[in-house]
Amino acid sequence: MPKFVINPPVFFGSVAITAIFLGIGALFPGQAEEIFAAVQSWILDSFGWFYLLAVGIFIGSVILFAASSFGNLKLGPDDSSPDFHYLSWVAMLFAAGMGIGLMYFAVGEPMTHFAAPPEAEPLTIAAQRQAMSVTFFHWGLHAWAIYAVVGLSLAYFGYRYNLPLTVRSGLYPLLKTRIDGPIGHAVDIFAICGTLFGIATSLGFGVLQINAGLKYLLGLPDSVAVQLVLIAVITAVATISVVTGVDKGIRRLSELNLILAILLMLFVLAVGPTAQLLRDFVQNIGFYLDTIVLRTFNIYAYEPRPWIDAWTLFYWAWWISWSPFVGMFIARISRGRTVREFVIAVLFIPAGFTFFWMTVFGNTALFIDTTVADGALHRAVADDLSVALFQFFQYLPLPVLTSSIAVLLVAVFFVTSADSGSLVVDTIAAGGETETTTAQRVFWCAMEGLIAVVLLLAGGLGALQSATIATALPFSVIMLVLVWALFKGMKSDLAQRQIGQGTIAPQAYPAAGLTWQRRLGLILNAPAEEEVADYIARIVRPALESVAQELEKRGRVATVSRDDDGYSVSLTVPASGVRDFVYGVHPVAYRLPAFSALEAAQGDQRFEAHTFFSDGSRGYDLMGMTQEQIISDVLAQFDRYLQLVQSPEASLVIGAPEHAPDTPTQH
Repeated sequence: MPKFVINPPVFFGSVAITAIFLGIGALFPGQAEEIFAAVQSWILDSFGWFYLLAVGIFIGSVILFAASSFGNLKLGPDDSSPDFHYLSWVAMLFAAGMGIGLMYFAVGEPMTHFAAPPEAEPLTIAAQRQAMSVTFFHWGLHAWAIYAVVGLSLAYFGYRYNLPLTVRSGLYPLLKTRIDGPIGHAVDIFAICGTLFGIATSLGFGVLQINAGLKYLLGLPDSVAVQLVLIAVITAVATISVVTGVDKGIRRLSELNLILAILLMLFVLAVGPTAQLLRDFVQNIGFYLDTIVLRTFNIYAYEPRPWIDAWTLFYWAWWISWSPFVGMFIARISRGRTVREFVIAVLFIPAGFTFFWMTVFGNTALFIDTTVADGALHRAVADDLSVALFQFFQYLPLPVLTSSIAVLLVAVFFVTSADSGSLVVDTIAAGGETETTTAQRVFWCAMEGLIAVVLLLAGGLGALQSATIATALPFSVIMLVLVWALFKGMKSDLAQRQIGQGTIAPQAYPAAGLTWQRRLGLILNAPAEEEVADYIARIVRPALESVAQELEKRGRVATVSRDDDGYSVSLTVPASGVRDFVYGVHPVAYRLPAFSALEAAQGDQRFEAHTFFSDGSRGYDLMGMTQEQIISDVLAQFDRYLQLVQSPEASLVIGAPEHAPDTPTQH
């Protein structure tokens, strides 16, 4: 049953910092806009170069991780399998990432850059090319590389080392057990604050666009009062989704929204200049790739201009502030994927969809503005960016229907952002605990809505953007440290594999201790869960206790412990500065082969007494081995471990905290 659990320094620290921002907005509404604007200007003037350089490092790092031998490592034990089907996984990656922004900026950003490009002559063919190139740059690989850094760090250390699923765990290779101290608390506090204000900014964009759509459809006034009611209503819907959990709530909403978004995009593609859009898509990718390196590092140092602050630097800060949220979320749904699979999917699949989406809407808008609209569309966008999509639909068939679908899409994107964000913030504030009370999740969902309300009242989107940029700065430093920690952690695992290649393969140990007749008997007579549990209690545990007692006699600390499930048992030999030696055994279920339709329908299972280790390497079945054979296997694994820690590469190896009994073992 879920329980009330928080990490007090993180919970109260993040609430206190959030309260300071909200207090400024609530107590000094007249001056708040000026205060936030001054903070934003100072940060961008002083650290704009840092944002640009950091994001360049992020995209280079994740590509290196995927392309190198690091890409073969799994986000979890070597024998783990993914939790979600591929399509569901991709749908959640897309819908929880930047859905509101896609709806808000798909028409608005290309039209804005067309009318006021950073370098080209406005309202020209060159301006069209640059508008789409810049839009691709802002919404492409760089954004998803930022998310991938945090997501990869959390998933790698959370699932492979079984550390808590919080941002601080990604710093373990550098801080070791100090991640549980003040530095770790500060990291999680910045992650929560960045997430809250990043989501609040998205909610601000979303509520403005919903209000604009309802004004067009129903004649509702475009006012702050209506926007506050919309925030309250949709936050309540998001709260309902939160309490249903990630499997039922977020996954279903993500899949629904992906279907609706694809249908809307295909409609625009069909009724718009279809052949030209396909040509535009190909050339847009060419422009994007042609300028990607220059734009990655172009801060306009020799010719300063406000455009870079208003667009690129704001986007980078926005994505960084969102990265704890999106990174934590994609980490939770990516257990069992390889590093290469994770990076390729996170980096290219959502970005590829986004590129096509931006081409369909952006290039169609450019076509309309330069033909039938005769400039009216870009002028309307310049007056109010939130009405861009609905003004766009007026030039296409069925404008009422398409506008209604657009409002629904924005609303559902609003919900998926709020509910998944609440789950993520709650996990961080609870010290990595994923099963918490409904009240905690409702609290964070309400907090997101409250931030959006107060900052909208205090200064509109300008206040939200300023808060986002301010909270993203410290977290960008943390992300650079996460990259370095990932490099050290992956390098240590590869070193461990290479050292292990000179020893007997672990899978060969059990086979050497069983007769072929006994092995055939185990294959034909599949053990039940009760048999495996009894075997672990009668045979495995005494064998591990015998080894522990002998180690104690020889001056080595060793403990044998049972897991919370009452079945798993593990021998732990703590070590300082390197990963502890862990030899564990737990029941694992496998579906039996089916040779008829009846057998397939019955879905019978066999259970194994499966080993697990602290380095996440592949386990194997011990069923049928005697105590002496298990002891021999433990000694073989311990010998392999000692070869590792006594080798020159041992300094690279990291692992569980020094006090192993306080740390869950890797299953």
